[in-house]
Amino acid sequence: GSVLVIDCYPGVRLRELEETMLPTLGAARVINVEHARRDAQALHHLLARNLTDDRVFGVLSCHQLVEFFDDDKLRALRQQVSEASDGLTVIYGPGAALVHPGDVLVYADLPRWEIQQRMRSGELGNWGADNADEDILRRYKRAFFIEWRVFDRHKTPLLKRADFLLDTTAGDAPALVSGEAFRAGLAQTVQQPFRVMPFFDPGVWGGQWMKQQFDLDPTKPNYAWCFDCVPEENSLLLRFGAVRIEIPAQDLVLLQPRALLGEKVHARFGAEFPIRFDFLDTIGGQHLSLQVHPLTEYIQQQFGMHYTQDESYYILDATPEAVVYLGTKTGIVPQAMLDDLHAASRGEKRFDDARFVNPIPARKHDHFLIPAGTVHCSGAGTMVLEVSATPYIFTFKLWDWDRVGMDGLPRPVHLHHGAQVIDWQRDTAWVHDNLVNRIETVAEGEGWREERTGLHEREFIETRRHWFTAPVTHHTEGGVNVLNLVEGTEALVDSPDGAFAPFVVHYAETFIIPAAVGEYRISPCGDGQQCATLKAWVRG
Repeated sequence: GSVLVIDCYPGVRLRELEETMLPTLGAARVINVEHARRDAQALHHLLARNLTDDRVFGVLSCHQLVEFFDDDKLRALRQQVSEASDGLTVIYGPGAALVHPGDVLVYADLPRWEIQQRMRSGELGNWGADNADEDILRRYKRAFFIEWRVFDRHKTPLLKRADFLLDTTAGDAPALVSGEAFRAGLAQTVQQPFRVMPFFDPGVWGGQWMKQQFDLDPTKPNYAWCFDCVPEENSLLLRFGAVRIEIPAQDLVLLQPRALLGEKVHARFGAEFPIRFDFLDTIGGQHLSLQVHPLTEYIQQQFGMHYTQDESYYILDATPEAVVYLGTKTGIVPQAMLDDLHAASRGEKRFDDARFVNPIPARKHDHFLIPAGTVHCSGAGTMVLEVSATPYIFTFKLWDWDRVGMDGLPRPVHLHHGAQVIDWQRDTAWVHDNLVNRIETVAEGEGWREERTGLHEREFIETRRHWFTAPVTHHTEGGVNVLNLVEGTEALVDSPDGAFAPFVVHYAETFIIPAAVGEYRISPCGDGQQCATLKAWVRG
């Protein structure tokens, strides 16, 4: 007999497979691999060290998927399959390939953003846990630190050999392409500019600018975030004739890391996309929480991550009174500020921000650098393009302006972590000298000017702004480039030697130029239009 394996990412609706797909196969036997999974109690025991007691932060998992299964039960399933003599055997579910490699292998996938929607709606708990009604932060934490790590490790070799990829993103509307077509699509993607599918999310502090600018659903109260280049979270849309599939953009990183990232970046980060662009909209909204990101050694010791979230705020737009809070005031006593934060976190008083933190006026096209350890937040009235390294879950909130979250619960504050990573040297004078508009012209030509708006020396991302009314030639220099059109209605990205089809980008859109592209050119669309791009790459 032959064996069909349908391995799945956790979050795939197995009920859909069972009701619509499996009955059509005429199988002699159908095996759900989850029957061999360890029970919820055993898994919880296995993962306790990684789960921790914290609502938000866990420790990155190094588990292999096979550890989540009971050895004896897995052995019994393998035996059952090997003894089956006739007809078709179907094995399905997350980890199905652990039972048998499959004469035919289907991998069923979906993006993390869709998984999060299923979690938020209460449909989905964590894999191997009966916890669909648990606090969403705890469910997300378990997925982020454990599930997605373990399943990305499991699926990478499977995607490289799968006979078919099944996109299960849309409910009751699966899309199937051959593994060969899927891999060819990824190989083509890294030879040209592309965008990932952005997603927008409301938040307690969210604003109204993106709603108008990007023509979003007017019935939503606000939009706080837009993830416009976070391959770990965003989707990639690929079209094969009449079939369109939506896959995790992470699949591209896992299968084409060298061509996408370039040799040096791949050597340093492995199959991870280290640059993230996202938007924070507080125009017509409120201040972000006052926060700090951990130093590299702290994130390594506490959470098992190997690099931290250094970042910067590029101001796309701002109201006249807008400010960014950055660094502590010169001459303050650190313990006095920590005492004030502790009193505020207990609800005894409001934190005295005017006494301890620098408010710096924010204007359109300003660039604020925020190396880890710097106390910061964007104030109301700013539209921020945030350029940062990727481990974005590590934000230690210090004070949240007396607010509760969208769920009505006080938002978690992490003073015990924050107190250990604040760099008190980053006072008023230091911040102004080192972190605000460190802009210098590095090159210019007919109709263009290139400026370094550069990130701090502790940060591994280089940023450059190009102002142009004429075409500008760029080169990836063997590393991935991420750009956003920060001024101008639209621009055209093309290849001087016709290596890829011309690609149009619009105002405030982020786009990725894979390392393999090499030379590319960006031109304004329309005569005399002044455009500007902000470009980021990993320093050599």
